[in-house]
Amino acid sequence: MEDKTILELKNVRKVFGQIVALDSVSFALKRGEIHGLLGGNGAGKTTLMNILYGLYRKDEGEILLRGQAVNIQGPRDAINQGIGMVHQHFLQISNFTVLENIILGTDVKNKYTMKMDEEVIKVKELCQRFGLNVDLNDVMSTLTVGARQKVEILKALYRGVDILILDEPTTNLTPQEVDALFESLRVMVNDGLSIVFITHKLREVLSVCDRITVLREGKNITTLDRKDASEEVFVRAMVGEKMDIENSIYFATEERQAFDQTSVEAPKLKLENVNLISQDAVQRLKDLNLEVFGGEIVGIAGVAGNGQRELAEVVTGVVPVSSGKKIYLGDDVTSKTNEDLLSSGFSYIPEDRLSDGFLPKATVAQNLILGQHRIKPYSDGRFINWKTVYAETTKNIKEYNIKTNGPGDVGGNLSGGNIQRVLIARAFSMDSQVMVAHNPTRGLDIPSMDFVYQKMLSRREAQMATLLISEDLDELIRISDRIAVIFRGQILGVLKRSEFDKYAIGRLMSGITSENQPSEEKTLP
Repeated sequence: MEDKTILELKNVRKVFGQIVALDSVSFALKRGEIHGLLGGNGAGKTTLMNILYGLYRKDEGEILLRGQAVNIQGPRDAINQGIGMVHQHFLQISNFTVLENIILGTDVKNKYTMKMDEEVIKVKELCQRFGLNVDLNDVMSTLTVGARQKVEILKALYRGVDILILDEPTTNLTPQEVDALFESLRVMVNDGLSIVFITHKLREVLSVCDRITVLREGKNITTLDRKDASEEVFVRAMVGEKMDIENSIYFATEERQAFDQTSVEAPKLKLENVNLISQDAVQRLKDLNLEVFGGEIVGIAGVAGNGQRELAEVVTGVVPVSSGKKIYLGDDVTSKTNEDLLSSGFSYIPEDRLSDGFLPKATVAQNLILGQHRIKPYSDGRFINWKTVYAETTKNIKEYNIKTNGPGDVGGNLSGGNIQRVLIARAFSMDSQVMVAHNPTRGLDIPSMDFVYQKMLSRREAQMATLLISEDLDELIRISDRIAVIFRGQILGVLKRSEFDKYAIGRLMSGITSENQPSEEKTLP
């Protein structure tokens, strides 16, 4: 690799109100390297790159590009300087074709006739050179997440960038798509591009990055070559000394005892041929069958948007089924409301913490008892016992490390991560036989994730049932006893722990059920 720095950010500072997002952060990118930017949620990774791309303005510091100071006022400036960024949430027009999305905002040679022969030739050459195969005539709404990501990368390459920023690029990709992406990235750097790879996933940076910089709480912690790095080194850098790695579930190496379904008489929860048709006449769930036993954690794997949210809301009674049955402890609860189910032994950590299950104008205490406020020990059915509420919620605030001024603090004052802790504390403090947890660790740092896993295993030991819906396949493999794969509202397969294989799960996530399909398996370095 050519040991020449193409980009430097020096002593960059950014403050939002009273929050110091970046505290004199420095970062250097060499020509022809993949440089990982690693850190937990809120570490400042995306903020730093948003400054480089012109989405934010730095308060202090400087940016040197090819040895010269530059002042980037917006994304157009960044692109003109050869800097492109692929965001975690794609910026695309769903009813446009692939080609139209790629060239949108650029000068078309034949703008009066709109003949795009030259543009097609240029894009196809990029596709071939970098292994980003996609049909230019496909409409965006018909593409998989992996294909849509290729379009975003092609948009940047089409504009001639030589520095490419990828923000959490493997979110919602199958393992096969992750392998294909990593191959394309390696081709790009061999062709002279330089790549910044933003992620919080340790194994990814160790697989694909040449160097890795770790940020924590908006500060530089370390920069290491891959050969000098390890998972433990990075965890120490990301979280300091506040985690017991040897006893953590996140880094567990010993295989725990598999769940024995034959030892349990009947499932706590059973879905029989459940269908859900939305108000716009779209079938969201189709003939869905699933069992969750006491003493097990059942994971739901799938690319986002394949019915996970609908499954969670059907199970918890937020939306009624169109047909089929829900059986809870042997009783038919198909027609029960969310309130009925919460009071009879269900708990729920919703996917969207900002719009579901949290009241920003209510107090922290009120949010912590939401859904339980009409039942003991918080209420006698008529009046709320506020002395009990404050005693219990004070205990939960401490146990779940919710950073707040106290139970009376307004919920809307909390950060996103602390709102997530409120939802987790509320769900785990309920005496629930069935828990539905939808992306419960989103927005949490590694020690907090490990804490949630410990709580889930405690439920398992207490013979309670947990339905874990997560877009993080590593998380599902780490903690689940069985994994059910959902694709377009159907369960395509259920794997026992002894059968867990990320490529087999990835095929099911792509809708491939036949064993005769060609394998895309590759071993990452």
